[in-house]
Amino acid sequence: MTISTPHAADFVAKPEALAVRPETPFDDAWIEHLHEVSFGPGRFARAAFRVRERFAADPSLCWIAELGGKRAASVRMTPISVGGVNGYLLGPLMTDPAFRKQGAGRTLVMHVCDLALAREGIAFVLLVGDQAYYGPLGFAPTVPNAITFPGPVDPARVLVHSADAEMGAKLSGPVARFITR
Repeated sequence: MTISTPHAADFVAKPEALAVRPETPFDDAWIEHLHEVSFGPGRFARAAFRVRERFAADPSLCWIAELGGKRAASVRMTPISVGGVNGYLLGPLMTDPAFRKQGAGRTLVMHVCDLALAREGIAFVLLVGDQAYYGPLGFAPTVPNAITFPGPVDPARVLVHSADAEMGAKLSGPVARFITR
């Protein structure tokens, strides 16, 4: 008897079923509920949450993925700087449990990274996450402990995406306010 193992491609939604759109105020309650489901009460203690408390998300980089016309995932981007270099902090990225492993989260990550990195003066997208998930999407590790957050983070989970392949080795300093030039 042969048992076939599902292939990753089996979980990706057909392109015609997946759509991305900007977040609207109509999505706020759904996003808050999804945040609670995804991260629980400990979400307020996370270092990335503390960054987002200090600096507002960029509304033009807050997006929703829909599968079959239903909201499936959400992502937000917060403008930051590290060591005088401007970029964005990705997250939270959240997928409704009913829609996981269908490509909505990965699609949102690629979409907002493309938008952010195409902007003049933006050098990177930073996040705290799993290399196994984000690595195939273009994220690479940073130098451990080179970037400081307003709270503890696992240095192995601080990842960066950039057109500059050396950005992970270059970024150093505290996560700070976006520098307006």
